[in-house]
Amino acid sequence: MRRISFVVPPEYEGAMVKVFLRNRHGVSAGILAAAKRISGGILVNGEAAYAIRIVHAGDTVTFLAEQKPSSALPVLLPFNAVYEDEDFFVVEKPPAMPMYPTPGHDADSLMNATAWHFRKKGLPSVFYPLYRLDRDTTGLVLLAKNSYAASAAIQTVQKEYVAFCRGNLRGKGREEGKIGLMPGHKVQRCVCEEGDPAVTNWEVLESGNNLSFLRFLLETGRTHQIRVHMAHRGNPLEGDDLYGGSLHYIHRQALHVSQMAFFHPVKEQQMRFVSPIPPDMQRVYSVLKGSK
Repeated sequence: MRRISFVVPPEYEGAMVKVFLRNRHGVSAGILAAAKRISGGILVNGEAAYAIRIVHAGDTVTFLAEQKPSSALPVLLPFNAVYEDEDFFVVEKPPAMPMYPTPGHDADSLMNATAWHFRKKGLPSVFYPLYRLDRDTTGLVLLAKNSYAASAAIQTVQKEYVAFCRGNLRGKGREEGKIGLMPGHKVQRCVCEEGDPAVTNWEVLESGNNLSFLRFLLETGRTHQIRVHMAHRGNPLEGDDLYGGSLHYIHRQALHVSQMAFFHPVKEQQMRFVSPIPPDMQRVYSVLKGSK
């Protein structure tokens, strides 16, 4: 369990513990309920307290947040650790690594890799990803290390993707086609009226040699969203053969989470991280610039 403390500011003088924690710090009813079931799960100035206790400015309110252990087999796998504290772990996911173990692939996921990392450091092996990336999409992934960190931060996460697609594009655009499963397929998606609303904003950073380097901001989070929208407009991502992309320069979709930001609910500050494109995408960039 993670013990988290906050000091009561003057504007919450005379409030109940639960009102202060919910309204000031976004502690959910479920997390409060779980803390109440544990002896010493809620403290005021170091003493056990009920959620309805009145607090005063300057009091320190402490509660316990769950750290549900991961069931994944710890496996030593390559990934870059970018940032870590008691509440969050930011990593760079490499290509060919799924987020979770799957039947037949129970030892090659990011969940396996982080389980090894935590075991080596003598820490609880937890896995609370605040978003998912496809197996071959690279870049920044935000992992929470307890239930409060996950629930309080998830609505504050902002991501920027970069990708290479076919064609010499210019300017910027917005794709709004609904996305659903392609008829007869279990994985492949398509733009269709029966699908779910999806909005993708894109901007061209550079173009050349029939390739474009774009950045993307998403307003929704549909499976394969960027890949489907760009393929639908006739500009599939390089390497994305599932959606018509060429394998000539890269053998996986050239898609990368290059920037990520979120509000840290415990430190109460904005956090921002940047990740350069990996070597295989750098080679595509060299082609765009006219060199190989």
